[in-house]
Amino acid sequence: MTAGVASAARGLVPHAVTDPGFIPRERYTAPGFFALEREWLWPRVWQMACRLEEIPEVGDFVEYTICDQSVLVVRQADASVKAFFNVCRHRATQLAVGRGCLPDREIACPFHGWRWDIDGTNSYVYGRAGFDESHLTASDLALRECRVGVWGGCAFVNMDPDAPPLEDVLAPIGTLLDPLGVDRMRVRWWKSVLLDANWKLAQEAFMEGLHVMQTHPQLTLGAGASYDPDDQAYFVHANGHSHFQNTGGRPRSAEPGPAERSDKSGGSVLERIIESSRLLWEGLDAMTLERDYRVIEGLRERPVAGSPGAALVRAIYEHAAEAGIPMPAPDPAAIGRWGGMFFLFPNYFVLPQYGNALVYRSRPHGLDAERCLFELWSISLFPEGEEPARPEPLGPFRPDDTEAWPPIPLQDFSNIERQQRGLHSRACRGMRLSGRYEGGIANMHQELDRYLVAAHT
Repeated sequence: MTAGVASAARGLVPHAVTDPGFIPRERYTAPGFFALEREWLWPRVWQMACRLEEIPEVGDFVEYTICDQSVLVVRQADASVKAFFNVCRHRATQLAVGRGCLPDREIACPFHGWRWDIDGTNSYVYGRAGFDESHLTASDLALRECRVGVWGGCAFVNMDPDAPPLEDVLAPIGTLLDPLGVDRMRVRWWKSVLLDANWKLAQEAFMEGLHVMQTHPQLTLGAGASYDPDDQAYFVHANGHSHFQNTGGRPRSAEPGPAERSDKSGGSVLERIIESSRLLWEGLDAMTLERDYRVIEGLRERPVAGSPGAALVRAIYEHAAEAGIPMPAPDPAAIGRWGGMFFLFPNYFVLPQYGNALVYRSRPHGLDAERCLFELWSISLFPEGEEPARPEPLGPFRPDDTEAWPPIPLQDFSNIERQQRGLHSRACRGMRLSGRYEGGIANMHQELDRYLVAAHT
């Protein structure tokens, strides 16, 4: 955020971020601050509305809701996507709910039967003779459109007709993730959880790796408090985005340093890689899948020359070639992003690895400032012709549902609601952030303030 915007935020935005090392608690709890987000953030920002495979056929639709706004995302006859405010031009009835396929490729109002073609053009007005024709012009009857952009296998929407193009706003995250084939990945599973927490608080739990030592002790492989938080390098970007990845961005396939191998064969390092892969598969079943674990486990049965990390990459690519999995070109710089976290402002995450990714989306639940819907997708590259059918959401589940959630999400959820309760303590004024590890959180809040400053300009 520029100095000018920061200065304006101090005087114009309540509970503005004036120190990137401190986030006032009211940004997560105050109804007035939440009201500003509803008015000045969500109607003006690009946000992921649905995955494209949810609407594969002409006339398929998804209702996307954010706070009190409802938007219909509809597949068009030319395979493009349009989005409309989900409201009848007659008497404001909600036109469609949920997801599905529009009968006869028409949008019909359930109240009086007015109809629109899937491109938003009005095609029928019941009782037309009873209306003043000046109230029935074609342009006025057409459904009001939102802007649509497509990236990463998803449709993004923006209610602001003057917003900059999606591709400009995505920078630089789009260019970092495109070489990993995210746009060709398809959904394996999709689950959601309702959390008694502000939407920002829920997602901040995933914007740093600092919590692994205490929240996910099994992933430290016994290192405990000696687990090095500098194993990840952190980056903040324009437009509120951020990411972290392996230290220094060194690709996993590069030659290891002396600390990476205990002997010439790299045996102990290999065993740690195998164990870490098992824990990620069993604890999450997203970034590392069973198919990946079996390939990595098989390294015990073959010679490992040089870096175990390089051997892992070769094995993953060999297996993919045999199975017909369309892995992207093995660019070392791109492979170095495996295991990282990429945050797209305001509420979308991609965590890529081995031709897979874990995806998150956090958004307010209705008009409650202290409740949110948090969604998780496991997506992956599949052999041609073996892609899964249209995905269906499962949940929302309780955050402590051990049947629905594997261990790692359960561990993450366990902190979030406790954190929201802690914000109400008389001893708490807000969040204290590390500039090295939690700068992405501050960057997100500063970009939010940029949107809120617009309320006064």
